[in-house]
Amino acid sequence: MIIDIHGHYTTAPAALGAWRDAQIAGIADPSKRPAASDLRISDDQIRETIETNQLAKMRERGSDLTVFSPRASFMAHHIGDFEVSATWAAICNELCHRVARQFPAHFVPAAMLPQSPGVDPRSCIPELVRCVEDYSCVAINLNPDPSGGHWREPPLTDRWWYPIYEKMVEYEIPAMIHVSTSCNACFHTTGAHYINADTTAFMQLIQGDLFRDFPTLKFVIPHGGGAAPYHWGRYRGLAQELKKPLLSEHLLGNVFFDTCVYHQPGIDLLARVIPVDNILFASEMIGAVRGIDPETGHAFDDTKRYIEASALSETDKRKIYEGNARRVYPRLDRMLRSRGM
Repeated sequence: MIIDIHGHYTTAPAALGAWRDAQIAGIADPSKRPAASDLRISDDQIRETIETNQLAKMRERGSDLTVFSPRASFMAHHIGDFEVSATWAAICNELCHRVARQFPAHFVPAAMLPQSPGVDPRSCIPELVRCVEDYSCVAINLNPDPSGGHWREPPLTDRWWYPIYEKMVEYEIPAMIHVSTSCNACFHTTGAHYINADTTAFMQLIQGDLFRDFPTLKFVIPHGGGAAPYHWGRYRGLAQELKKPLLSEHLLGNVFFDTCVYHQPGIDLLARVIPVDNILFASEMIGAVRGIDPETGHAFDDTKRYIEASALSETDKRKIYEGNARRVYPRLDRMLRSRGM
């Protein structure tokens, strides 16, 4: 089985975006604010957007199951207040649940949280609980920068975040560290802000001792870990200067990287630098980079091609494709086992 642990509902029906536009307009003028019940998306509309997009590409490229969460750039936690984020998160999470309900063999949901700048993370717990218990979500997306590019929240190692971590440990779910749209003109959302955040999160984890308090807590740092693999020597050296243990002891029992790296040399480097047990297959297809690479004639985000062309052994490929995901996502593993998979 090939499990893609990084998928977003980027092809949701246009009605979702129109409802969001109305919600944003209603921040300044409450008379324009829509109710959640005003959004009507049929099962047929969901089926059409999935079958002709994500599912079609999964079949074309040879993947089997996708961990599916709301569109990352749409999370936009910096917009409005907590009430705005809570309503929006509930709507988006329900849609991903409906996708998984219609296509249970191909999609399993992960949840966004109703984060809002400066708001206590405890406010996210009810939605997290609902998504795990009612929607069978196997993971969450955690935004370390709800401000959208201004980085006003405490580091991920700060106790401010502990209420979410406590629930993650209780439910045995990992978090993908994933920011949303940048509202800072200095940072392009997908070309800079995402990669900056991946790198920033990794360095924050080096500086702290989070996993002493939460030895079973698990994070996935997407997009190949940002700059971390490319500058692995720098981070080993910084950890040493900070009197931290070796990275293999300090972080790699809890921190994992995905394969959303869109060229062969990048995947080859990732596989040489990062232990194979810490690499999970992902594509984020129909996401940040949707075009065809003129050097190969194939889609940039067809990441399975890079794994297949790498020097990895077949055993290591199986770990990346399936084994590591089942270990890092215990609820997913139990779900698959219950289906005899």
